[in-house]
Amino acid sequence: MKCITLTVDAIIPYKGKIVLIKRANEPFKGYYALPGGIVEYGEKVEDALLREVEEETGLKGKIYKLVGVYSDPNRDPRGHFVSVCFVVKCKGELRAGSDAKEVRLFDLENLPKLAFDHEKMIKDAEEIIYGILSEV
Repeated sequence: MKCITLTVDAIIPYKGKIVLIKRANEPFKGYYALPGGIVEYGEKVEDALLREVEEETGLKGKIYKLVGVYSDPNRDPRGHFVSVCFVVKCKGELRAGSDAKEVRLFDLENLPKLAFDHEKMIKDAEEIIYGILSEV
């Protein structure tokens, strides 16, 4: 029996830009992606999201809004990975950690080619992101 893997992804508007990590591992090694990762057994999705954000970016976050659930069986070459994506408001000092090779800020209008279906996630959250960025 094959299993589905549950993951989380965070869209982080920060200092007028979007936080992206450069992946240090396959798949999509060297591509930019949203901070996120696999939900551990016994862990709540929300806790996994905030743990991954802190591990990969050094930022402490608070969940702002659910963007959606992304369940296309072909979204990850490793198998069927379902992601729950949230917009997260964060504070702290940005620094790369765990499986992030680097962490950078990008203008929403000038994003690099992204891993997985992260471009779709950002597009789905544009209205929310622009609302937060206009607060800055």
